[in-house]
Amino acid sequence: MKALNDLNIFVETARQGSFSKAANSLDLTPAAVSAAIKRLEEQIHFPLFVRSTRSLRLTGDGTLFLQKTSAALNLIEEGLNEINCARGELAGQLYVSAPSDFGRNMLLEWIDEFIELHPRVMVKLDLSDSLTDMYSQPVDVAIRYGEPADSSLIAIPLCKSNERILCASPEYVAPHAPLREPSDLLQHNCLCYMLSGSLHNKWQLHRQGETESVLVSGNPTTNDGEVAHRQALKGKGVAYKSLMDISQDILSGRLVRVLPEWDGGVVPIYMMCTDRRAITPLIRTFQEFVQEKCCQQRQAVLAAIEQHCQLNHAELSHE
Repeated sequence: MKALNDLNIFVETARQGSFSKAANSLDLTPAAVSAAIKRLEEQIHFPLFVRSTRSLRLTGDGTLFLQKTSAALNLIEEGLNEINCARGELAGQLYVSAPSDFGRNMLLEWIDEFIELHPRVMVKLDLSDSLTDMYSQPVDVAIRYGEPADSSLIAIPLCKSNERILCASPEYVAPHAPLREPSDLLQHNCLCYMLSGSLHNKWQLHRQGETESVLVSGNPTTNDGEVAHRQALKGKGVAYKSLMDISQDILSGRLVRVLPEWDGGVVPIYMMCTDRRAITPLIRTFQEFVQEKCCQQRQAVLAAIEQHCQLNHAELSHE
């Protein structure tokens, strides 16, 4: 299947924009990638890339060929998946894009479990807080927070009841002024992050139909949600995080919820696909697996938060 392999190498090289990066991704040498591209160009009789010492870009013909090749490879993989499912096993490659914090702290462990269950599945995980362009990148599914803004994509819910909460480490909470109302956040170092160049420092909190917005400040700020998470773990301030992202830390006690009567509202988690026809048996099985994991994790962390609140109330009643 050398011809099919060469097509896969071409698609990955176009995605990476570099022979060396594609080689690293595919566990090949740059020479092997270059040879595969040359072999493919000789078969189709036109150049796929414009090469220079500093850059690599697709030719006009290469761009069109990439679109058709990606679609064809997806159809081939879908056919193989259907055949393998009929035989009672999953196989194939799954390219997943996910937010950095959720990906590193939750999804990566779940993917390890998924691969143990389905050892013939190859998973590629791309972590970034930037929104992946699913039409220009060879991504099978993208995991995203919030209600989908792009109506052309297919959104499959993973955890519709996920919410944002305020949290900090016990080491930060102990010596600092207590948090009783949202306005108290103004006296604290609030760990903010930037997304698409915008600073997310307007924290909106809800309690039994009441809503308050607080314009917070803190140091440092970052364009990576996981950095704010790590700073909170180090006792540097208060974070405004997705419950799912910090669930392991809540369960272990590394972080505690502050202002527990207030929440940051629902921030659902969805799995996005470009087309309903692209939802292969492999994707559907992966979606159901992650959905179940999200449900189990949310139930566990909410029980831990409730237990922590009950202990705090009991301690206050004894004072």
